Amino acid sequence: MNITIGMFAHVDAGKTTLAEQLLFHTNSIRTRGRVDDRQSFLDGHELEKERGITIFADQAEMRYKGKTYTLIDTPGHVDFSAEMERAVQVMDYAIVVVSAVEGVQGHTETVWHLLSKHKVPTLFFINKTDRIGADVRRVTDEIRLNLTPDVCDVASLNDDGRMDDELIAFIAERDDKLLELYMEEAYDRDAWLEAMKSMVNERRLFPCACGSALLDIGIAEFLEQLDRWTVCHYSNQGDFAGLVYKIRHDEQGARIAFIKALRGTLHIRDEIVSAAGTEQAIAEKVTSIRIYNGHKYDNTDRVEAGQLFAVTGLSAVSIGDGIGALRQQAVYEIVPTLVSKVVYPPSLHPKEVLRCFRLLDAEDPSLRVVWDEHLQEIHLHVMGVIQLEVLEQVVKERFHIDVSFDTPEILYKETIASAVTGCGHFEPLGHYAEVHLRLEPASPGSGIVFENNCHPDVLTVNYQHAVEQHVHERDHHGLLTGAPVTDMRITLLKGRAHNKHTSGGDFREATFRALRQGLEQADNVLLEPYYDVKIRVDADDMGRVMTDMQKAHGTFDPPEFSGGKAVITGKVPVATFIRYSAELASFTQGKGSIRLAFGGYGKCHNPEEVIARKAYNKDADPAYTSSSIFCSKGQGYVVPWDEAERHMHC
Repeated sequence: MNITIGMFAHVDAGKTTLAEQLLFHTNSIRTRGRVDDRQSFLDGHELEKERGITIFADQAEMRYKGKTYTLIDTPGHVDFSAEMERAVQVMDYAIVVVSAVEGVQGHTETVWHLLSKHKVPTLFFINKTDRIGADVRRVTDEIRLNLTPDVCDVASLNDDGRMDDELIAFIAERDDKLLELYMEEAYDRDAWLEAMKSMVNERRLFPCACGSALLDIGIAEFLEQLDRWTVCHYSNQGDFAGLVYKIRHDEQGARIAFIKALRGTLHIRDEIVSAAGTEQAIAEKVTSIRIYNGHKYDNTDRVEAGQLFAVTGLSAVSIGDGIGALRQQAVYEIVPTLVSKVVYPPSLHPKEVLRCFRLLDAEDPSLRVVWDEHLQEIHLHVMGVIQLEVLEQVVKERFHIDVSFDTPEILYKETIASAVTGCGHFEPLGHYAEVHLRLEPASPGSGIVFENNCHPDVLTVNYQHAVEQHVHERDHHGLLTGAPVTDMRITLLKGRAHNKHTSGGDFREATFRALRQGLEQADNVLLEPYYDVKIRVDADDMGRVMTDMQKAHGTFDPPEFSGGKAVITGKVPVATFIRYSAELASFTQGKGSIRLAFGGYGKCHNPEEVIARKAYNKDADPAYTSSSIFCSKGQGYVVPWDEAERHMHC
């Protein structure tokens, strides 16, 4: 019976200390380490010990009353939210740790949103009840107000499962059948407990316990609650199916894929199809299977449904890939909004530095490492400055390279506001390809959507697939700043090939030229990232906050009032609000709280200023041109974009 449990919290709520206690109480570790003493079992990396925070989502096994739990301690700092989100995909249950002093904080709400999205049954643990200022009732009310009204205090549940009248009434209000029994004063302990278990697993009820992880108060009781509400839903029947949730590399550079088994069993030397259902599908053999416990692992010959494990031998898999019978790919919503340049010693060859960052990119796809050929620079996407500081240390430790990073800049994007048709022709001597694309605005957040409206009689299917592949193979530069284009539907209308002269990259050239020629005709729009903002302050500070949001070119809803506090929600550009947390803490003397979550892309508030600063020359981009190449009398010649359409062959 294998169950995966994730540990989540705002930074410094005591999540890792609670994990340490759970492992100790289940005899998984002999001594309890402390974060302050750099001894915690799940924060084993030197970077985590130095900073006293969780950076990597590592795992440990514990056994309790016949169940095997895999505990994953996730990062609590917002800069490492992408690592946390990848781990959420494989959770069966979650423990959300909330400080009894600070209460529900900004990152707590981000965590809750993710767990709700992925429908992960959740238990709460209110920690640090020994601290001055701790108030369990106040924090429980905050959870009810800001996260869910269905949180229930299960401290009154005795070892024999008896409930007090208050808990019985609370449960009955949330289930019609139980309400009938309650009104009839019919109480069957086992029936009510089973009903509660079903409600927990259906996310209609969220048990809450409290204690002090540091002082070992309430931990044994919380373990009992964990055992009471958790069940295993997996089956070893059927073909193996799994999800890749983490990639690491060993000292020799071999790829280690961490997988959650969702169905069936897997044996060493079994073959797994990676990238199944795509042209890149590859059958690879599992050469070893590892069960990790902290930073150590044991080899095994077989794993079954519900287990977390790692394999070697799969070089083609990526984070989020379904493998075996699972064809889907995970989608992540936490997106970095900053981009930075890698600065490295001039004595190093760029390709060697890029190779190192490609390995890191495989381990953290949110980095989106890009080599800018024109500028001869390595760019990557990040969440914040702390992440860059950690990356510096990681590169130094793993690759023995001293790097630094330029000050992060806002990651802009571009889209179009009008529908156009673009065409591209590539016909230097001995080559031939022509492509016609329809470009249309798509809904915000949809990215690039490809549709095919081309008949096979016009262009054979293999060339149609080539066009689609080239549309999706990279981010394409917009015309305003060279930023990636997004939120656009691209439809293949028609195309043309030559039986003799069409070869390899011809359709790549024609596709890119058609895309660019379409953008030349479109109404181009510059986009910038926005925060979804939620700020809670005393009523006296409400006016200051709303004024600040207006000055930052943001919008907000009418304030709401609860518990003597004003709550302001709205949307503000990242560029103008990225440092507001420190300002809020200053003028509220630390009493205000703020939640900043990525809220998608919207129209840039100062496009002229940004375009002037970027100084992008669309006609000098080495990766793109909107012109087409035609051939006449054995000689290729260039036709500019505004004349190309009347030269097309289709």
